[in-house]
Amino acid sequence: MTELNAETVRRAIVDHTRRLAESAAVAGPGAAVPTAPEWTVTDLVAHVGQTQNWVAEIIERRITDPTQLPTEMAVLPAEPGEWPAWLAESAQRVASACSDDALGAPVFNAAGDERSGAQFWMSSMLNEAVVHGFDAANAAGRPADVDAGVAAALIGNHLAMLTSPTWTMQRPESAHAVRGTGQTLQWRATDTDGAWFVERRPDGATWQPGTRQADVTVTGPAQSLLMVLTRRLPLSDGETISVDGDLDLAQHWLDNTAHASD
Repeated sequence: MTELNAETVRRAIVDHTRRLAESAAVAGPGAAVPTAPEWTVTDLVAHVGQTQNWVAEIIERRITDPTQLPTEMAVLPAEPGEWPAWLAESAQRVASACSDDALGAPVFNAAGDERSGAQFWMSSMLNEAVVHGFDAANAAGRPADVDAGVAAALIGNHLAMLTSPTWTMQRPESAHAVRGTGQTLQWRATDTDGAWFVERRPDGATWQPGTRQADVTVTGPAQSLLMVLTRRLPLSDGETISVDGDLDLAQHWLDNTAHASD
C-alpha cells in the first residue's frame, strides 16, 4: 500500500476539509450533490463534520470496545455562515487526535485488519475529506485537485477495506459478489508508480501492490482512478481513463463495491 507519513495525512485532512467548506459556500446549502445523488450540500457538510468529531472522540478516549462507541453526534450549526469554522474545528480536532502517540495506542479498528485503530481512522478521515471534497467541488462547479500521492494512498486504503474481515461480515452480499475463480483486475496510475492488482478467488477477493498480467487493466491519473473506484467518475470517462481488457469485469467490480453512504 502506498504510504504517507502521518504529518502529511494530518495536514491533508485539514486542507481538504477547508476546500470542502469553500465549495459548500459556493454551492449553497440546498444544492444537490450530483456525485452523491441523495444528498444536499447541507447533508454533506453535516456528515463530514459529524464523522470527524465522532472519530476524534473514539481516538481521544482510546475506545477499544465497539459497544462503547459514541452514540451522540455533533450538531451542525443552523447558520451556513458558521459552517467553515465548524468544519475547521472538526478537522483540526480529528487531526490532533491522530497524534504520533495515538497511532500506537490500542483503539478499535473498524476494518479488523493489521493496522492500529488510529491508523485506520486517520486513513478513513483522509478519505472522507478528499472524496466528499470532490463531491462538494462537483456541486459547486469547481475543479477538484487531489495530490497524486494522496490519491494513491487512498486507493490502497479503499482496497484494504473492501478485502477486510469487517467488509465480509458487514457487507456479505458485496464480498460474495466479488468472489471468483481467478479473474484478475489491475489499476495503474499514470502520474505515480502506483499499481494495484486484484484477484477474485473462491474464498474472497485479494489485492496486492504491483503490476501483473490481468484480465482487465484500468489506467489513468491516481485521482481519476480513486474517483472511479469510489463511483464519483464513470469507468467510461475517456478523457482520463483507459480500459484494456474485459470492461464488464471492471464494471462488475464497481457495481458491487459501493459503500453505504455513496
